[in-house]
This record gives sequence, structure tokens and C-alpha cells, in this order.
Amino acid sequence: MFKEHKFKIIISSIITILPIFFGLAMWDRLPEKIATHWGPDGNPDGYSGKLTAVVLLPLLVLAIHLLCIFFTSLDKKNSGQNKKVFGFIFWICPAVSLVTSSFTYMQAFNVKFSVGSICIALMAVLFIIIGNYMPKCKQNYTIGIKIPTTLNSEENWNATHRLAGIVWVICGVLLLPGIFLPKNFLPWMLIATLPAVLIPVIYSIIYDKKHK
Repeated sequence: MFKEHKFKIIISSIITILPIFFGLAMWDRLPEKIATHWGPDGNPDGYSGKLTAVVLLPLLVLAIHLLCIFFTSLDKKNSGQNKKVFGFIFWICPAVSLVTSSFTYMQAFNVKFSVGSICIALMAVLFIIIGNYMPKCKQNYTIGIKIPTTLNSEENWNATHRLAGIVWVICGVLLLPGIFLPKNFLPWMLIATLPAVLIPVIYSIIYDKKHK
């Protein structure tokens, strides 16, 4: 799998560590302590030294990126996985690295922005994208809704993921108004995440009982 997707792995890995090069170029202009964590109210509540913020955090995301690809490739059921679903794995961590590093550098250079609004907007888009991919996801052990009822029955898996696709898109759309509402974005994320997780799981269990 690594040989087959070598070019994609190289490109996605380079994108993941791009923030390092920007940080090194701006090294002398960066403060000694840089915000690397934000609370539910959108205000920074955790700081790191320049080396950690600029170099170590993107490298950590890179390590997670490569591990995700590695463990996904070990799953033999992914050999026939939908290409769009499988390809999505390559771009999650690069996107996370670019977004989180953007927050870090904007805060370091005193650029005014709303972490809550940006997070809600990105989460809404992510939910809608994942919702569109859900029905295309074939049964496997690493991607999708992996519970005993879906793993034990391909029919259950397909039915659950068709419903999950609809639920995730709806949750993504319902998240959008949160961009314009109070800064505390945690309740809005919970409002979207809980139904997106619980509804497909409950449906799968009911489907399993009806079709046994």
C-alpha cells in the first residue's frame, strides 16, 4: 500500500510539516511563549516554547498521520475500499496541522480572530464531507462505525452507514448558525457530535434485533 500511494504519502506529509518552515522563517519575530491550546470560550489557556510550537507539534501530527495510514493499510478489508473514502485518510492530518498552526501563528502575531467561529465552521464542513462519504464506505475494521452489529453483518453495516450519512450532513448544516452565536463553541460541538454518534449506533442495534 505504501508503494502504491507513495506520491500521495509524500505530498500529504510535506503539507503536514509546512508550518515548521514558516515558523523557522519567522523565528526571530515570534515570542518565546506561544499559545498552543484554546479553551471552550475561545481564549488561549495553554502556552508552549517556540521549539515545541514551531517544530515538535507539527512533527507529532506527522507521526499520527503516518500511523493512521499504516494501521489502515494493515486492514485487509480495505483492499477493496472505495478510493474516495480511503483517500480521505491522507488529508485529515495535513488539514489539522495547517489549521492548528494557523491559530498558533495568528495568536503569536496578535491577529484578531474567533477560534470558536472558525472551529464551528470547519467542523460543519467536516461533518458534511464525512456524511457524503459514509454511504460509500465498505465494511472494514478501521474506517466508519465499527461496532459489533455492523462488523458482524454487511447488510447492517450498509444500512447503518446510509443513515449515518444523512445524519452527519444534517448535523453539519445545523452547526452553521453556531458561527454567529456566543463564543463558547463547546455546547455547539456537543449538540452536533452526540446525535451523529448515537443515532447510527442505536439504529444499528435495532436493525440487528429486527433481522436476527
